[in-house]
Amino acid sequence: MAISAQSVKELRERTGAGMMDCKRALEETGGDMEKAIDLLRERGIAKAAKKSGRIAAEGLTATAVAGNVAAVVEVNCETDFVGKNPEFQTLVKDIAEHVVSQRPATVEEALEQPFKGAGETLAHVINEKISTIGENISFRRFALSEKTDAGVFGAYLHMGGRIGVLVTLEGTQDEAMARDLGMHAAASNPRFANREEVSADEIEREREVLKNQALAEGKPANIVEKMVEGRLSKFFEEYVLVEQPFVKDPDKKVSALLKEAGASLKEFARFQVGEGIEKKQEDFAAEVMAQVNKQ
Repeated sequence: MAISAQSVKELRERTGAGMMDCKRALEETGGDMEKAIDLLRERGIAKAAKKSGRIAAEGLTATAVAGNVAAVVEVNCETDFVGKNPEFQTLVKDIAEHVVSQRPATVEEALEQPFKGAGETLAHVINEKISTIGENISFRRFALSEKTDAGVFGAYLHMGGRIGVLVTLEGTQDEAMARDLGMHAAASNPRFANREEVSADEIEREREVLKNQALAEGKPANIVEKMVEGRLSKFFEEYVLVEQPFVKDPDKKVSALLKEAGASLKEFARFQVGEGIEKKQEDFAAEVMAQVNKQ
C-alpha cells in the first residue's frame, strides 16, 4: 500500500526514527501507526530515539580523502568514555568515508543515503549504534572539499581527533606543507581563509569598535583613523589564516610561505568537538541529595 508523507512525518515525530525506517515500518504493518511504533521499538530504533534528547557534546572528528575529494566530519556522543570506544571511533571514520563517496549537500541528506552499500541508511546505522553503545550519537556536521590534480589536501587531527582540520591548496604537491598548515589552523584557530571572506559589515563593525576604543583612551581625533587602520591589521593577523604568523616560523606569514611555494589556499575547515554546544553541568552532590530526600 502507498504510505503518505504525513504518516511518515507523524511516526518520525513520535519515535524520532529516520525517515526510511519509518516508511519501511509503516509498509510492513500495513500503515498501522501503533504497530509501526511497536516494530521500531522491537528493532531498538525507537528506544534509540529516547536517547536523542540527551546532550551530545563529546565525540571525535575524522578526515577522509579519495582522489580529488576530501572531507572532515564531527560526530558527537555524550561522554569522553564512548569517544574512546573503538566501535565509535570506527563509526566516525566510516562516516567520513561515506561523505567523501556520497558527496551529500547536507547532514540530513547524508543520513538518508545508503551506508557502505549495505542497503541501510546512515541514520539507521547510527540508531543501531545508539542502541548497542547506550548513548546518544549525533552526526553534527561535515565539510567537503575538491581540488585539481595540481593541488593537495592537508588533513590534520589534533588530540586524537578532538580537533580536525582539512586544508586545500592549489599550485603545489607538497603534502608536508599542507599538513603543516592543517596543524597551524588547529593551533591558531582562524575564522577566515583570506581577507575576501571577511564581510564588509564585519570589517565596519570591527572598525567602529576600534574607533570607540581609541577615543575612550583619549587619543586625539586627528590620529584615531590611523590607529584604527593599524589595529584593524592586527584583527586580520589574528583571524585570517593567510595573514597569521606561521606557527613553525613566526617571523614569516602564511601568505609568504605559500608565495614561496607558488601555491594558494583554496579553503579550509576546522572543527573542534563540542564547540558551540551548551553542555549540561552535572552537580553529582546535589543529585545524590535529591535522591536521598525522595526516600
